[in-house]
Amino acid sequence: MLLEMRNASISYGKVSAIRNISMRVPEGAIVTIIGANGAGKSTTLRAFSGLEPLQAGEIHFNGKRIDRLPAHKIVGEGIAHVPEGRRIFPDLTVEENLRTGAFLRRDKTGIETDLEAAFARFPRLRERRRQLAKTMSGGEQQMLVIGRALMAKPKMLLMDEPSMGLAPIIVEEIAGIIEELNAQGMTVVLVEQNAQLALDLANYAYVLETGDMALEGPAGELHDNEHVRAAYLGV
Repeated sequence: MLLEMRNASISYGKVSAIRNISMRVPEGAIVTIIGANGAGKSTTLRAFSGLEPLQAGEIHFNGKRIDRLPAHKIVGEGIAHVPEGRRIFPDLTVEENLRTGAFLRRDKTGIETDLEAAFARFPRLRERRRQLAKTMSGGEQQMLVIGRALMAKPKMLLMDEPSMGLAPIIVEEIAGIIEELNAQGMTVVLVEQNAQLALDLANYAYVLETGDMALEGPAGELHDNEHVRAAYLGV
């Protein structure tokens, strides 16, 4: 098992964000976490990447306990986070943004190779490599943050609401990128308000409701679950 969260709890002051949550992410899988706003989805991702400390429980990645490590050490272990809201460095160029993703690396040749790979995967980024990131469209910025995360050479990619605020045609493009990355061996944990998209992409799914684990199972089975269809798929 590449990633395992065991009985994890996080609170913000007196407000409980997640309670006694356990999850498992096999290597090479796409695992999705769905739920309403405030369910604890983003909090869970932030716990995986070291941005939210656990009050209880443990997180293990690639056979090593990581929940006591600072965030930059977790990046070094092989987890990269594509945050909600795109979080670019607006006054840096596209290329400078991409290079920040490799800040822990010292292999200069490898960095240049991966930069070219990012430009090959996202041709629009190559066209705009000298452009300030804040001048790009929302879809282009989403491609930029994915490319930036990949510059860390992660074993696992955490993706928080990658389709948020994007036009349907761009959402389809982002979905294709996720599928392509996974086909190349990348493990993906996907938080996505668009439950239909998430369940279509994923192998396995967890459903959080107000900080508690409500359901889990193969994505296809949850897609056909009456509660999931009524609550999240609008059926």
